Amino acid sequence: MPVKFYQEANQVPLEMHKVRMVQKLALLPVEERIKRIQEAGNNTFLLQNKDVYLDMLTDSGVNAMSDLQFAATFQADDSYAGSATFLRVKQAIKEVFGTENVLPVHQGRAAENILAETFVTEGKVALMNFHFTTTKAHITRLGGSVEELICPEGLIPQSDNPFKGNIDLQRLRARIDELTPEKVAFVRVESGTNLIGGQPVSLENMLAVTDVCHEKGVISILDASLLQDNIYFMKTREARCKYMDIRDIYHLLADHFDIIYFSARKLGFAKGGIITSQDPKYTRQMMTFIPLYEGFLTYGGIDVRTMEAMAQGLYESLDMEYLSQAPEFIDYLCKELDSYGVPVILPAGGLGCHLNAGAFVPDMPHDKYPAGAVAAALYIAGGIRGMERGTLSEQREPDGTERFAELELLRLAVPRRVFTLSQIKYVADRVKWLWDNRKLIGGLQWVEEPSVLRFFFGRLKEINFWQERLAEKFRKDFGDSL
Repeated sequence: MPVKFYQEANQVPLEMHKVRMVQKLALLPVEERIKRIQEAGNNTFLLQNKDVYLDMLTDSGVNAMSDLQFAATFQADDSYAGSATFLRVKQAIKEVFGTENVLPVHQGRAAENILAETFVTEGKVALMNFHFTTTKAHITRLGGSVEELICPEGLIPQSDNPFKGNIDLQRLRARIDELTPEKVAFVRVESGTNLIGGQPVSLENMLAVTDVCHEKGVISILDASLLQDNIYFMKTREARCKYMDIRDIYHLLADHFDIIYFSARKLGFAKGGIITSQDPKYTRQMMTFIPLYEGFLTYGGIDVRTMEAMAQGLYESLDMEYLSQAPEFIDYLCKELDSYGVPVILPAGGLGCHLNAGAFVPDMPHDKYPAGAVAAALYIAGGIRGMERGTLSEQREPDGTERFAELELLRLAVPRRVFTLSQIKYVADRVKWLWDNRKLIGGLQWVEEPSVLRFFFGRLKEINFWQERLAEKFRKDFGDSL
């Protein structure tokens, strides 16, 4: 329950933690910021962290760990096999999810690789609410394909729908029947749809999806990487969940989904990843790939100290105060920007605040990469590193044509317990300035374009020197200020 302030004008998210360690940040002058973004090929992934003031690229592996997580790392058991650390991770999974069968992997995309290797063959189709970049890449490299069945409201930037990540159940039934269950690799629900603004999925929709899968004889998989944010939204937006214990929600989902996997860089605020299931048959199908790609079955490529931090973090994910910090900060930033007239995805989701970059530059074609251009512009404007979630994050079709993104978004991730409220307000201020000067933003074109996951490694350049004009306007408006 949010803490209410006596004076309404003072109402802000209240942190239920204190800072005990700090890391010094640097804010470069705007002239230096132009040099750094151009040296990085206008790809925020290629910026050096020392040149970034606020790193809002991701919430993956950059959340602040608790004192209890750090303390837990000192009891790690370094045994290659039969490790006591693994038994503690298994106990944490049993406590949180209620499942006995546990496969460790080094991170979430490693789990996606194992799932794809096990269940995807040439011509099979994976149905899901919405794809994630690495998920799709693992499926398509094995000859499978991805089909998205997001509810229609999911692609509307602003609406009153509290669960825009829901699967369209009618389309799900129809598509399984059209394909036949034998052609469906699995149905995947992403709890917190990354590429459309971190939008949550309702408990009702998740359970209905599993009912359809069980009826049709199709495997159901839950990507639980953002489940703790999703559970916060269930508790605050879904009447059924308001008085449910958090543990009961985790257990209910694990009882219905055939397989659950997650990145512990998100769920648990440590690192590593887990695949878990109530039914050991799925574990037996996947387990041979763990030593092949990851490591032995008791560590799966994860450092044991990290595993101890993961186990403690999973226990902490049962605490509503722990779950609420990021969604409340994200909601605050979204509302602040919306009050300024800046187009953001609403209602606010998890993971981060998502700017509607397509609305910043409405006349810019997709193949000039609007979201990537706005990401570069925001770094110039404030030393803020966000992540492009638009056409750049897609991959080309087999014939080489662009697959244009449904939404051109710039994600400003809000890692848990990392930023102060004054830093969040600084972000809102610089985004507002960029919005007021949006006509200066121009497009980007490729210099080096990798064939797979190009948004990680690719390099682009500005078209027609718009970045220099943006910096000149910044200096005019801010004078000697950084």
